[in-house]
Amino acid sequence: MSIPIARCVTDPATPADRLRDVTRTIDKAAARANRKAHEVTLIAVSKTQDAAAIRPLLDAGHRVFGENRVQEATAKWAELRADYDGVELHLVGQLQSNKAAQAVALFDAIHSVDRLSLVAALGKVAAQSGKHPACFIQVDLAGEPQKGGCPVPDLAELLVAARDAGLTVRGLMSVPPNGLEPAPWFALLAKIANDHGIPQLSMGMSSDYPIAVTLGATHVRVGTALFGPRI
Repeated sequence: MSIPIARCVTDPATPADRLRDVTRTIDKAAARANRKAHEVTLIAVSKTQDAAAIRPLLDAGHRVFGENRVQEATAKWAELRADYDGVELHLVGQLQSNKAAQAVALFDAIHSVDRLSLVAALGKVAAQSGKHPACFIQVDLAGEPQKGGCPVPDLAELLVAARDAGLTVRGLMSVPPNGLEPAPWFALLAKIANDHGIPQLSMGMSSDYPIAVTLGATHVRVGTALFGPRI
């Protein structure tokens, strides 16, 4: 049975319409996999979007957002968090070790923990600040160093180091190779997580999040399907 894929939005739908459509798609995908929809967290990826573009989703009741850059997120979310309660921010882009303190202060979850130097930096900041964001280890499943990610053979070592550093490791994250069918890569990440006893999976974006949900995603990172095509 084929699984529907989310398409880029090209109609004049409102942000609330798009949020409703994406939520319904997640509900249906979860049902096909005999899962509960509440097991899947929708991260609205608001990178490059200004505060005015984000407010309609906040007004519609959504509270979980993803950003790629610490500096960009700091500038706009100070204003937005002052106006809306209960916002949860996820860092879904690469993180430089020298920005660990800013990231821990701003984000509730970091999805791109991928190397020993970053683990050490985050662990030091967490110990000093007492704030422990949820951490996802980014895994490089296909040997694509340009995307970041820990190579699969090094994952066990990184997990030990992360836990020894006091990080709260909640899940694994990965991005399938461009142009390839994503399902096998999602299934592989799910298997690796299960082998290591890791409960959460951050996988799936606008083009493939329904497939990710059917294969066990607990967090999907959706931008275009919510905010519309980039101009």
